[in-house]
Amino acid sequence: MRTKSILRYIFKRLLIAIPVLIGITFLDFLIMNLAGNPLAMLMGPKVSQGAVEARALELGLDQPLLVRYGVWLGQVLHGNLGYSIKSFEPVADMIRQQLGPTLMLMGTSLILSLLIAIPAGIYSAVKQYSVGDYIIVGFSFLSISVPSFFLALVFIYLFSSQLAWLPSSGMYTLGGDRGFADVVRHMVMPVLVMTASLVGNNIRYIRSGMLEILQANYLRTAKAKGIGQTKVIGKHAFRNALITIVTVIGMQIPMLFGGSIIIEQVFAWPGLGLMTMSAILARDYPVIMGTALLAAVVVQLANLVTDIVYVLIDPTISLE
Repeated sequence: MRTKSILRYIFKRLLIAIPVLIGITFLDFLIMNLAGNPLAMLMGPKVSQGAVEARALELGLDQPLLVRYGVWLGQVLHGNLGYSIKSFEPVADMIRQQLGPTLMLMGTSLILSLLIAIPAGIYSAVKQYSVGDYIIVGFSFLSISVPSFFLALVFIYLFSSQLAWLPSSGMYTLGGDRGFADVVRHMVMPVLVMTASLVGNNIRYIRSGMLEILQANYLRTAKAKGIGQTKVIGKHAFRNALITIVTVIGMQIPMLFGGSIIIEQVFAWPGLGLMTMSAILARDYPVIMGTALLAAVVVQLANLVTDIVYVLIDPTISLE
């Protein structure tokens, strides 16, 4: 019965996601068209007005906005995200090539931030108002306050320019063997910057969730029975704190997609963020629309998976 309810809930959420995705992509399409003609980037002394007009006819830019959006949406339903105006490559292939490095960066940063934030948040809640609590809370506020691009520039200055310990950009060393160790060396700084931007918020949410749980009556009863603080926290409190942890993960995934644009641009990491920024600067609308659609799908899936995990963790939560 519970399985049927979950499947019915998933089906309903997927149906709701369809008009949401259409609305998001239409707004993106509208905003991009308000930003200007992408073929304006081609105009110059070596390109005639006739060539630009011919290119506009080829891309269908002479059609009204709604017609062009309908054509794009029809292509998407057939699995075709269009072709880049700048490089003439299929957008789907470009996203497929750049998705791996971005997922590598995002996944490593998310895991590392949770490995730091979960024990730090629990310790801070259990040892509330202690010296360790003040240090952890101060670190979390510092992490939130420092902009990621500024921290990235500081890391490049220290570890690349001054100490020459780490490479400042790219994913591989030019002319190198492109081995695992080489990739790891290039990942260190962008991963640390993304982790630092995540860990502060994670600690605050986990600490807040644990403090609320530690004040619950059933935990006071467990402590009064002499079960022991370690068992009370590990078996009872942490299990109920999983709701907070799942919420944090669900919120961080969309944030990682947005934050990766800045980090990948600073470190020249060959992922979706760098590709998206290059497309924005070149007004490469098909590429921008493809990445916007992917980001919207990721947000919808992250919310759906988070809601399902809620039910698996706490059976008392209703899906209705």
